[in-house]
Amino acid sequence: INQSAVVDEQNNLVTFSVTSTANQTSTVLFDIRHGLICYKPVDTESCFLRKMEQFDYDNVRSLLDESTHKVTVSDISAGQTEFLGVLAATQVNISTLEQPLQDLCQDRSVHWTRKAEGPGKERLVYFCIDICFPSNICVSVCFYYLPE
Repeated sequence: INQSAVVDEQNNLVTFSVTSTANQTSTVLFDIRHGLICYKPVDTESCFLRKMEQFDYDNVRSLLDESTHKVTVSDISAGQTEFLGVLAATQVNISTLEQPLQDLCQDRSVHWTRKAEGPGKERLVYFCIDICFPSNICVSVCFYYLPE
């Protein structure tokens, strides 16, 4: 797995790209100005949104403080798994999103997510993305659908 981050200091954006060994790329966009994280996974016609928490702000700001605009992220030393449930009936009108999110998710449906305790026995795990920050903290984000 190859990971990189592109930092846009002017617009307060950090874009992570995670490329698998099959040469497929998932993208995670941190929009610090609007407090949103947008996940664009491989092999699905959807994007997923969630609101940033203090942990997210702290880790992403360390990238904004870097002097380079493209950062290669490696040296995994600590990890944490985060489960996000896709909320039922929460499709977002893409025209209501800011431009960077519209550009990332064009021609895809967009859904709100929320943090969850875990996948549970009756839930279907949809996909997982690993994101590593320069502070050597890694987060594995897994999405699954929540039952009504």
